Formats: sequence, structure tokens, C-alpha cells
Amino acid sequence: MKIVLEHISKNYGRKNVLRDVSVETESGSCVGILGGNGCGKSTLLSVLAGIRKPTSGSFFCDGRDMFKDRRNASRLIGYVPQGTPLIEELSARDNLKIFYGKEDLDRELSSGTLKLLGIDEYINVPVRRMSGGMKKRLSIGCAVANHPSVLILDEPSAALDLICKQSINGYLKAYVRSGGIILLSTHDEEELKLCDKWYILKNGVSVRYDYDGDVNKLIRNF
Repeated sequence: MKIVLEHISKNYGRKNVLRDVSVETESGSCVGILGGNGCGKSTLLSVLAGIRKPTSGSFFCDGRDMFKDRRNASRLIGYVPQGTPLIEELSARDNLKIFYGKEDLDRELSSGTLKLLGIDEYINVPVRRMSGGMKKRLSIGCAVANHPSVLILDEPSAALDLICKQSINGYLKAYVRSGGIILLSTHDEEELKLCDKWYILKNGVSVRYDYDGDVNKLIRNF
């Protein structure tokens, strides 16, 4: 699969949050969307996920514009926002039942993605009693129920402990190895290393950046 973002913009009244965002990548890749706070990273990802409508531009997956083909977009794209879009009163299992059939859920918990994320270890815990890391892993598990080809993540390991970060990063590596495409916003050095392409958002415009491991140099470009 090949995805192409072409000249995406997003305005709120007279405020231009995104002016011209263009990104291109293929299967088996992880793209980092970088930039300072307030640069539009979350806005861009929510536009790509179909939560917000773009002012202009296109989002092609193998030549089909996901902005115009929402049925295929919902099948091809998984989205994990910064917050946790879970039902607090329900257990992990009951949240997952919204997205998985019984056989699929049992299989994924025993030997699939949900097992890899460690969700089987707290499957009967109510969301309201979960740690931030448990909620984030469960959110990812819900987002990938339909085996999306593209996974969009907004700062997936922000404020999580090292064990949770390791679990999530392990899954993301496996997802890319299987041919998936990840678009993620991040300020985390370990997540920067997961990426093979990097784009900086500045003044609403995307600029390709060659990250060489020098975080201080990267920050100076924000």
C-alpha cells in the first residue's frame, strides 16, 4: 500500500492551523510527525482519522481518497487519540466486545495482538480502575480490531512508565514488520527511533527532516 497526503489544510475561521501538509510513504514504514506544542500535529491526525474535515487537500490510500471514501477509510485506518476513548464503567473485555466478535476476541487474547499488548492480564478490570498505560494499550487493541493497514497514533506513550512504553513499542515494531503503515506524533526519543521517515510541522507546513539521533538539533528546527 502507498499513502499520499497532498496539500492538506485546516482552518478555524481565520486561523490557519494547517496550511500545506504533504507526506508520502509505503507499506512497512513508520512516519513521525514532529513539531512544537500547538503546531497542528493533533489536528492533522484527527483530520486523517476523519474526526475533523479538512479545509482542502487529499489523503490517498492506493489512489483512493480517504476524505471522500469514508467507508473504506473506516476499514483501512485505525486511530488512537491522546485521550482514551473508552467506556469507563465497562471492563476491558466489555469495551473490546464492541469491536470484536467472540471467536476473534478469544483468539486475539490467547495468541494475537491483544496478547502481545498484555491486555489478557487485566481483561476483567473496569476502565476506571486502570492505569494510564493499561488504558492506552486497550485503546490500541480496540483501534486494530479490523486489522487496519494504516495506524494513526497521537503521542501513544506520553506520560507512561517504561514497561508500558516497551510493550507498546514492541507491538508497533511488529505492526510495521507485518507491512502496516504508522503515522504518529511524538516527543519520545524511543518512538523517534521507530520511525524511518520524519516530517516537521512548522507554521502549518510539513517539511521532510532527516533525523540522525541528535535530539537537540531536531528541536532547533521546530
